[in-house]
Amino acid sequence: MTTLQNPRVRFAPAPTGMMHLGNIRTALMNYLLSHKKGGTFILRVEDTDLERNFDPGAERIQEDLNWLGLMYDEGPGKERPEMAPYFQSQRNEIYTKELEKCIEKGMLYRCFCSTDELEKKRQRQIALKQPPRYDRTCAALSHPESQLKASVQPFIWRMKVDHTQTVTIHDLAHGPIAFDLKNFSDFPVTRQDGTVTFMFANFIDDVLMKIDYVIRGEDHLSNTAGQGAMYLAYGAKLPLFWHMPILCSIDGKKLSKRDFGFSLRDLKESGFLPQAVINYLAIIGGSFTNEIMDKHELIAAMNFDHISTTGQIKYDVEKLRWVNHKWISKLDLATVTQECLPFLHEAYPATKTMPLATIQKAIGSIHQEMVTLRDSVTLLGFYFDAPVYEKDIAHALVEPEKRAALQTVIKNGIACASIDECLVIAKKEAATQGITPKQLFSCMRYGLTGSVTGIGIAQLSELLGYDVVQKRLSDFLKHYC
Repeated sequence: MTTLQNPRVRFAPAPTGMMHLGNIRTALMNYLLSHKKGGTFILRVEDTDLERNFDPGAERIQEDLNWLGLMYDEGPGKERPEMAPYFQSQRNEIYTKELEKCIEKGMLYRCFCSTDELEKKRQRQIALKQPPRYDRTCAALSHPESQLKASVQPFIWRMKVDHTQTVTIHDLAHGPIAFDLKNFSDFPVTRQDGTVTFMFANFIDDVLMKIDYVIRGEDHLSNTAGQGAMYLAYGAKLPLFWHMPILCSIDGKKLSKRDFGFSLRDLKESGFLPQAVINYLAIIGGSFTNEIMDKHELIAAMNFDHISTTGQIKYDVEKLRWVNHKWISKLDLATVTQECLPFLHEAYPATKTMPLATIQKAIGSIHQEMVTLRDSVTLLGFYFDAPVYEKDIAHALVEPEKRAALQTVIKNGIACASIDECLVIAKKEAATQGITPKQLFSCMRYGLTGSVTGIGIAQLSELLGYDVVQKRLSDFLKHYC
């Protein structure tokens, strides 16, 4: 299917919880499609559930989109007057006006059935092995009867689905999907308090905002028949759809709050870069020659005219970590240092007053090792705190019969005036004692950092200062060799 040029697309989150990976992927694909085709990316906030409104004003949603670099073209703060407002809670007058239009068109009818009555009917249908759906009791009421009952009895408005019609949607991945409307029930478009349902508000907003594509998770596919029925009855052109596969864990289960990284806040607080998050979410489920891409490269690489279908997409934390590592390695040292500062300030308050050049030099020593930004805290722990040693580890670095000789080699080395002289003397004496360079440097590194692997001894000396090197190795020899 060839996609439209200059499309209007929308990301329409409900501010009832933290942004999670499914939300982000939906926002991302709307963003990429709009930029690929020269269109408009719209933020519309579906905030009608006031009791569960976790994020008044959608401030966190906007903050998260900004952090990810997914800037919207139209929405809160970027209003287009004829389309605004962009919060559903501010569009009640619009919904009331459109509801009256739909009533005049004969699309809707009043339903007076109580919740208890509806449940009894549902249970009876299930017992009779019939599909549970509304039996249209109230659709049979004449107009005068309906008006008379409405004066004394609460009611809702229902969509009168035309059971003689078939509605066909066009999905970017699935192609044409036909819904025979005789298989679908008349659904509510208002509540008893007069407010409209999510389905009606969503339909009206998409029509009035002239949305060309509706991109959302595959779990919304079942709603599409009802929306299609409204478009058909209203006389509006259906948008194109893309129902994306649901993100699942490695074992195939739907992601939940218990899964690490489900929330964007999890990833931010764990030291993942925004570039890595959107890069990863764009490439999963697809096949790309080059997997590490920025937004512009992703826009160029995406082919929305040929989208493959799949039942589910598996979220692999290890692959995300790999992408994040590649992005940290790719960014310049100054940028990585700035990204690491919040984590270092939290763990080591002294860094708040340290010269930036000093911190950058330290980050440079671990730049290519970091998988997440938070790794800077552990990898540079030796810089801020003297290591704590374990005798078993120290003793395992060299054979028992060589420990005394190794101690002498290191002691003679640190008696020298500089690190260069120290290393020359230590290597020369170690060779005469049958101690390998690996054993020597592993032991010295452990004495300096508490780790047997990592930064070279000369680089450690440059970072710590030779006087600190001498003191740490002296303490190490005194207590643990």
